[in-house]
Amino acid sequence: MAHNNGMVPRSKGKGRTAKASENSAKFAAAVQAGPSLAEAADMDPAYLAPPLAAMTAGGTFVPHRPARPEKSEGGKKFKLVSEYKPAGDQPTAIAELVKGVEALDRDQVLLGVTGSGKTYTMAQVIERTQRPALILAPNKTLAAQLYAEFKQFFPDNAVEYFVSYYDYYQPEAYIPRTDTYIEKDSSINEEIDRMRHSATRAILERDDVIIVASVSCIYGIGSVETYSGTAVSIAKGDRIDRNAAIGGLVALQYRRNDDNFTRGAFRVRGDTIDIFPAHYEDRAWRIELFGDVVDSITEFDPLTGHKAGELESIKVYANSHYVTPRPTLQQAMKGIKAELVTRLADFRATGKLLEAQRLEQRTNFDLEMIEATGSCAGIENYSRWLTGRLPGEPPPTLFEYLP
Repeated sequence: MAHNNGMVPRSKGKGRTAKASENSAKFAAAVQAGPSLAEAADMDPAYLAPPLAAMTAGGTFVPHRPARPEKSEGGKKFKLVSEYKPAGDQPTAIAELVKGVEALDRDQVLLGVTGSGKTYTMAQVIERTQRPALILAPNKTLAAQLYAEFKQFFPDNAVEYFVSYYDYYQPEAYIPRTDTYIEKDSSINEEIDRMRHSATRAILERDDVIIVASVSCIYGIGSVETYSGTAVSIAKGDRIDRNAAIGGLVALQYRRNDDNFTRGAFRVRGDTIDIFPAHYEDRAWRIELFGDVVDSITEFDPLTGHKAGELESIKVYANSHYVTPRPTLQQAMKGIKAELVTRLADFRATGKLLEAQRLEQRTNFDLEMIEATGSCAGIENYSRWLTGRLPGEPPPTLFEYLP
C-alpha cells in the first residue's frame, strides 16, 4: 500500500549531469541548424520568452503545466462495510500499521498465511487513516481478486482498477539487412481503458480513492498537469459557443459520431450536444443550449435514452492520457525536428543510410499527424518532448497522480 509520504528527491549523479549537459549542448546546436517552425497564431507568448534555442547547459524547455484544480467530489470519508470484526493478531497488526503510517514510516511489512485476513487488515488501516491508497499486485489475476474484495469492503467509495489495457501488443521493429519495417500493432481492451480513465479521474476529483494496480502503474502515462489542466468544466447558465464547444471536444480527442454513440464519442443535434465520457460505462451527458447559454445538463442511459437525473455542472476529462495543448505541441514539434537533425547526422556519419532514411520518413509522417490531429500512432515515443523532461529522465507515471 502506498500512502502520501511526499515525494522523495532524486539525486543527480555526476555521470547523469555530464550526459545531460552533453546532450543539451548537442540539442542547442541542432536547434540553431534545424528547420524553422511556422509561427502559430495561437502561440502562448510565454513560450516565446525565453526562446528554446537559448538554453543553459543543463536545461530544457518547460511545457504548459496548468495548476491542479480543486476536487469537485472531495470530502467523502472511507467507510468499511463488513460483517467481520478484527480478531486474533489483527487488532495488534492494525494498530501497528496505523501507527507507522501516521509516523510516516516508509516501509512496513504485514506477514500472514493465506486466509489470515490480510486484505481485511489493510481495509481497516485505510479506514482508520482516511488516506487514499494504491494497492500493487504482481499480476492481473491477483489484481482483479483484490479489486473485487476491496469493492465489497468499500461499496460507497471509489475503488478503481489500473492494469495494462493491451490484449495484444507487437512493438515496432526495423531490420536493416532487408530494409523491413514492422509497424507497431496492438489491440486495446476498451473496458480496461475505461477503468484506467476512471482511476485517474477519481484521483483528481475525490479523496476516498483506492486503486488496485499491476506493474502497469510504473510505466509511462500522460502528464498529470496537462491531463487535469485540459479538463473542461461546464455548468448551467454558462455562456458557450456551440462550434467552440465542438472544437474543444475534438481537441480532447473525442470522436464525433452521430450514429454510433459509444464511449469517447459525442454527437450534435441542433442545440443539443451529447457526450459519452471516457470514464463511464453506461452513462452519458446531454447539454442543451438556448442560444449560447447552457439551459440544462442531463445524465442519461445512452442505450435506452432513459433520463437518470439533472446535473448542475460537469467536468469533461480528455479521451486520452496523452492529450496535449496546442502551444505545447508546437514547442514539442520544434524539439523533435531538432533532435531528428542530430540523429540523422549520426546515422549518416556512420554509413547507416537506410536507417537514416527510414527514421526521417517515419518522424516526418508523425509530425504531420501531430500537426493535423494533435496525436499520432505511438505518440508515447515523444513523451519526453511533450512533458519537457531531460534525456534519460523517467516519464510521468500513475504515482504522479497521487495526492
